[in-house]
Amino acid sequence: MKTVNARAVFGLNEPFKATTIERRDVGPKDVLIEIKYAGICHSDIHHARGEWQEETYPLVPGHEIAGIVAEVGSDVTKHKVGDRVGVGCMVNSCGECENCLKGEEQYCLNGMTGTYAGVDKYGDGSRTLGGYSTHIVVTEDFVLKIPEGIELDAAAPLLCAGITTYSPLRHWEAGEGKKVAVIGLGGLGHMAVKLAHAMGAEVTVLSRSLDKKEDGLKLGADHYYATEDEATFKTLAKNFDLIINTVSAKVDVDSFLSLLKLNGALVNVGAPPEPLSLNVFNLLGNRRTFAGSMIGGIPQTQEMLDFCAEHNLGAEIEVISADEIDEAYERVVASDVRYRFVIDIATMA
Repeated sequence: MKTVNARAVFGLNEPFKATTIERRDVGPKDVLIEIKYAGICHSDIHHARGEWQEETYPLVPGHEIAGIVAEVGSDVTKHKVGDRVGVGCMVNSCGECENCLKGEEQYCLNGMTGTYAGVDKYGDGSRTLGGYSTHIVVTEDFVLKIPEGIELDAAAPLLCAGITTYSPLRHWEAGEGKKVAVIGLGGLGHMAVKLAHAMGAEVTVLSRSLDKKEDGLKLGADHYYATEDEATFKTLAKNFDLIINTVSAKVDVDSFLSLLKLNGALVNVGAPPEPLSLNVFNLLGNRRTFAGSMIGGIPQTQEMLDFCAEHNLGAEIEVISADEIDEAYERVVASDVRYRFVIDIATMA
């Protein structure tokens, strides 16, 4: 076992504290990663604060991990010491079910293993501990290659925010001739705008106000509308092929469904604690779809990283120290970040 530095919460609504955790010894198919940067995802906050489920503490969040390979097991063939690598929201799956065999490990029929707050398949079945730490050991099949064209700090959020938005854009075929709207310009939303623009779609941001309009247009949006203006929903009625909802708060689903063309899809990637509801007639009238999407499989995540390198895309970030995590959480909840906090793990000593 290897003892490493980390930041953890030890109970509901408690602040982060410096601690040490144990990482398993490197097995034949394992990769030991020296973590350089870890992004802060809104789901980290939901978990740390017990907003989705009853949590087991201590909890070490972090599933947007970028670092350098420090050691590999004897049977590892995909990675070598010194490689730039990343780890996203999962660190294992059964590898045998129909979905895993299709490269959709996130939908493993036997349950994928989350990078944190999951049941560890190794050892005593304790909870997995995430990337707010100096090192992590992961089986090689769940370690991604970060291309040279992306800086490690800007790459870290791609392992969740990037793939969470890339996957539905690919599945619903965003591209030339398609009109795509993005609800919310935050950690997920700003990546959705960048990616949809790079794919060739006509991109519109739907945000509560016009406060971030200048940013949205710089990121690649063609249009920007305020949803607090009721005229927006009349102006844009039956306009979009695809709408990606990135916000982690309750929204008026019916109002956004009204913006879809025939066969259009509204896809939720944000995960609010409260249930959402809709009027089914808003689906029937134009053969619309209301759907959800959860990250992407390992093959598609690697595809996303390669796409970002090809198009010079990375997250817009604010790098913080490990002692600023609590403040960063408050600022994320207040929408006071442009657009992703990333922890410099060198400050974790």
